[in-house]
Amino acid sequence: MQPTPERGFTDMQAAISDMDGARDWMASICGPHGLRVTRPERLKFHQSGTVLRSMATTIGYVEYGTDVTVAVRGDSPLNCYSVSLPVIGQQELAAQGQLWVSDQDRGLIVSPQESQDLDIAGNCRKIHLAIPRSALQQVLQAMLQRPVDAPIVFQPDMDAITGDQASWWRMVKFLMSEMERSGPLLAQFYLSSDFELTLLKGLLLSQPHNYSEQLAGRSAKTPPHYLTKARQFIQDNAREPLALEDIERCAGVSRFKLFEGFKEYFGCTPMGYLKQYRLESVRREIIEDGSVRNISSAAMGWGISHLGRFSTEYKALFGESPSDTLKRTASKSKVKR
Repeated sequence: MQPTPERGFTDMQAAISDMDGARDWMASICGPHGLRVTRPERLKFHQSGTVLRSMATTIGYVEYGTDVTVAVRGDSPLNCYSVSLPVIGQQELAAQGQLWVSDQDRGLIVSPQESQDLDIAGNCRKIHLAIPRSALQQVLQAMLQRPVDAPIVFQPDMDAITGDQASWWRMVKFLMSEMERSGPLLAQFYLSSDFELTLLKGLLLSQPHNYSEQLAGRSAKTPPHYLTKARQFIQDNAREPLALEDIERCAGVSRFKLFEGFKEYFGCTPMGYLKQYRLESVRREIIEDGSVRNISSAAMGWGISHLGRFSTEYKALFGESPSDTLKRTASKSKVKR
């Protein structure tokens, strides 16, 4: 189903009876993985969901209809964080040398870079979110206000009954409920993108991971006014041919103090921040459009003049080329039966 330009999400669904088809469909959402099925003739795979187009998070329901094992290996990692909570039935995750049981009261997170096996019972129907690695890393970096040099690794199990994790799951269920009503308000891109950002921030704040302590310490540290002013100036004028002198004038401080502040609070130079913001904006534009278009024109529209370096820098930041982002976005808009 081709998305309309004004909508903030794209519906997708599949009903598949063969193992290869089910694996390939989920691979288009989550990335490469193995699928073992004891009784292939009983497979009745169903997936229905929505792609939130700001950062390409997929949210919906998944069931296989028979016992299956999803195998993830570290030498061929997923391209997303797979977060799930059974509505009925159970699943078990063998990861980090432990076995984690998941039912209606406990969710699971499959972190992409680890070798692990997920056993899903035949009667299991679950809420499933696929959050791209690059999107979650981008949100974490914005919250920490500096680059991160190691993958995010979550504690696998999530309490869906009490505490902050349960609150996060209630937000997920609310969003799904409202999307199922197909109301025009939530379908607006800007509102749906705010919901998506809230979900990703909420997951990083509620679920323990290897950056949790740094995130907790960072929340008490606020950038000084001249830095917030300079950052806003960069964002407001990112399409223009900005020079370092322009940012200096806006901040009203010396170049040394400006560099020192950006390094301390944002983990990069002022021009480095501008480059990253432009790349993120081009990515958002590609995902929002969801159709075949001239990627170079989008890049130039955001003030990127060195197209030879653009693709390399884009891939280094997001883990995929601009054309791969476009292909993946387009593939998620199709309907397969």
